[in-house]
Amino acid sequence: MSELSRRKVLISGGVLGAFGALGIGSPARAVPWTWPSSGSIAGSGSGEDPRWVWDDLADPVSRALLESGDVPEVNRLLWDWNRNDQPLPGGLPAYVRDFIEEARRLPSWADRTKLERAAEFNKSRGIYLNLLNGVGGGMLSTAIPKEARAVYYSKGGADMEDRVAKTSILGFAVGALNAYRPDGDCIVQAVKTRLVHAAVRHLLQQSPHWTGGIPISQEDILVTWHTLPTYAMRAMRDWRVPISAADSQAYLHVWQVTAHLLGVRDEYIPATWAAANAQSDQVLPPNMGPTPEGVILTDILLGQLAEQTSPASISRPLCNALARYLVGPQVAGWDEIPREPVWEALIATAWPALVKFREGLIPLPLVPESAWVIDEAVRRYILFYLTKGRETKIEIPTINRPE
Repeated sequence: MSELSRRKVLISGGVLGAFGALGIGSPARAVPWTWPSSGSIAGSGSGEDPRWVWDDLADPVSRALLESGDVPEVNRLLWDWNRNDQPLPGGLPAYVRDFIEEARRLPSWADRTKLERAAEFNKSRGIYLNLLNGVGGGMLSTAIPKEARAVYYSKGGADMEDRVAKTSILGFAVGALNAYRPDGDCIVQAVKTRLVHAAVRHLLQQSPHWTGGIPISQEDILVTWHTLPTYAMRAMRDWRVPISAADSQAYLHVWQVTAHLLGVRDEYIPATWAAANAQSDQVLPPNMGPTPEGVILTDILLGQLAEQTSPASISRPLCNALARYLVGPQVAGWDEIPREPVWEALIATAWPALVKFREGLIPLPLVPESAWVIDEAVRRYILFYLTKGRETKIEIPTINRPE
């Protein structure tokens, strides 16, 4: 743990930045669950606090796989299971097959029209969504103590390039044009991720470094969820990106379906943006703050981002400034992201102008298609860089972070 001991934790002095609209305050406050299930997709619910709810279906499956030693074989069999419409391979244990067949079903409330509209929205706004979900969401996740510690002490924490690559696989699948079409892979990646979450729940409790009880509760997943679509939509509104009501609802819908496939109960999935914002305001503030692990992970993530550009002497300060711009000074302080006054001033001036210029071009013929080609090239480059050109898939882990 010498790496941790060398790190100091920078606690912000109560300054709220661009992320202050979320009401982020002191971390680790015990806040009663008061979000009404009437605002959920289900329209009603048990009222059970999601902090004490996990995944009744996936947890016993991953636990049985780990205890039986069958994880490597199941990972091998699922390696080539890649498409939403693809039959499962033969040879899977019956209980695994039964779980996946149930878990891969879209909910009855899934709306194909909205899913298709969300794909078109992703095509025209991909540059914002990749930036917000990738860089912004990444920096926010490292400022969530439970998530930072879970990542650091699980197997993925020892190889962050591989960890980020596998996380990106799911994120890019959600934003793909064919995300929920038969030839897409969002269902596959979500179900695999659900099994990974269940395995990490089981494994982390055996780690001598883990003291947080059972990890990755329903609330923990909701907290992460709000650092993606809710945060992204708020930021785009703040940047004055024109978004129609239909596009806004479609973007929310693709993430509602994804939450369901990740095992979140329908009674916790917000039905509207108003409900999502209200839930975000309740669950994010008490779950955010600084940790030594979060500081280390932030440094690794920004280092990876900087290495994707050159020269390094320019790219790392630029990445620092961009991250600070996206999450604001309080979260940047928690993450110990260095100040870059010159670059920060430039980004604060240039980015709004770029957004305004780009949005002026969006209505022109072929612009969304051209933008998508560029965004897709960036996505492919990022994955190629992170994986070093190796084929990478989401796999169920069998160990925690190696000592």
